[in-house]
Amino acid sequence: MSRESLREQLRDKARLDEQTIALRAAKELQDGQYVNLGHGIPVLASNYVPEGRTVFFHAETGILHFGRVASWQEADEMGWTLVNPSGQPVLPLPGLSLFDVGEAFDMIRSGRLDLTILGGLQVSEKGDLANWRATGAISSIGGAMDLAVGAKSVVVCMTHVSRKNDYKIVNECSFPLTAKNCVSEIITDIAVIHVAEKGLTLTEVAPGWTPEEVQALTEPQLSVSPTLKEIEL
Repeated sequence: MSRESLREQLRDKARLDEQTIALRAAKELQDGQYVNLGHGIPVLASNYVPEGRTVFFHAETGILHFGRVASWQEADEMGWTLVNPSGQPVLPLPGLSLFDVGEAFDMIRSGRLDLTILGGLQVSEKGDLANWRATGAISSIGGAMDLAVGAKSVVVCMTHVSRKNDYKIVNECSFPLTAKNCVSEIITDIAVIHVAEKGLTLTEVAPGWTPEEVQALTEPQLSVSPTLKEIEL
């Protein structure tokens, strides 16, 4: 079967949902880390911090050490005073700090963040990231370019292919770049892929998926880890 035929055949195969992708991403969170979560799927990771770990979540809006996404009732009780980068209400944690946007970006640009988890439109085999698009005359890159080069490690969470079934893990990004050679790990709805100088290594697959099927939806050639396993949550 040709790659194109297999890609079409896989269109309707079951994939992980956004909450489950965020749950897997939360496994990357280590005790004591300072972490920034991007819009969309990444911000959901604050709901799934592994038990026993303290993670200091940072937001460009000027918040440090917030917790999970709050319910509507909790948000009403707090007066909607704390929101994450996606505008969702979040709960404060003991030791919460508030500061201005300038200080928030100083923290990013001075290398004080251990990890950022970002969304993505495309990731190249070299770890280049494209995760923004222009909306009319106004760009929407936000703080992503600062985070992509300022954080010590960059994990990208995204669907494996676009709605049109186009590759999102590509040989070369065709969209405007956020940053070059910055991504270390890609977590999608069907796989976990490690990014290194030597290329891309498939380390985990979603339940029911094979390496051959993941490769059919990935433009660059993947190496398969000798310890390949099913995604564990």
